[in-house]
Amino acid sequence: MTDAAARAAALLKDHRESIDRLDAILVFTLAERFKHTQAVGRLKAEHALPPSDPAREARQIDRLQRLSEEADLDPEFARKFLNFIISEVIRHHETFQK
Repeated sequence: MTDAAARAAALLKDHRESIDRLDAILVFTLAERFKHTQAVGRLKAEHALPPSDPAREARQIDRLQRLSEEADLDPEFARKFLNFIISEVIRHHETFQK
């Protein structure tokens, strides 16, 4: 292996280790988020509130898009990601309503 290839392999290893750490952070962060949204779902069910709050969801999407622009993350990706999370949260809330 050439010196350049060895340096590239070392950099690749470093990047992959960082990606693995960040993936773990994402998973644990999502788990914590869902713990809170499930508590919200239970509260909504106990008080006969609808599982969805479109006004809040729209504010959250706008907020995440602004944050994504600040973070230099594709705002369209951020919007799709949050829409996916919101749909899962609503699905969970609906199960509490039954």
